[in-house]
Amino acid sequence: MWVTGYDSRSTLIVMRGTLTGQRYVDDILRPHVGPFLNSLPGAIFQQDSARPHTATVAQDVLRHFQTLSWPTCSPDTSPVEHVWDQLKRQMPRCDSVHDLELAAQETI
Repeated sequence: MWVTGYDSRSTLIVMRGTLTGQRYVDDILRPHVGPFLNSLPGAIFQQDSARPHTATVAQDVLRHFQTLSWPTCSPDTSPVEHVWDQLKRQMPRCDSVHDLELAAQETI
C-alpha cells in the first residue's frame, strides 16, 4: 500500500498476514496515513470498502480526516482503480512476494 497525493507518496507499506480493522489502524492509519494527510492541508482520503477499512475502529480514526466515499459497485467511477490498472500493466511477472515488492518500488 502507498499513500499518495499531490505529487507525493509514502514509502511502500507491505502487510503480511491477515489485515484486521485493528491492524489497519495500528500498522497503517496511525503511523502512515494520519501523518501523511496532516502534512497536506485540504487532503481527501479514499479507500475501498474492504472489511478492515469499514471496521468501526478504522472509521473512528478516519473521522478526523476528510474522506471520499467509495463508489458503489462501479470500478469505472473510482479514480484509484485507474491507478491500479496502470500499475498492473507496468509490473513485470513476479514469482515471490519479495520480487513483487521490489518491482512495485521500481515501477512507482
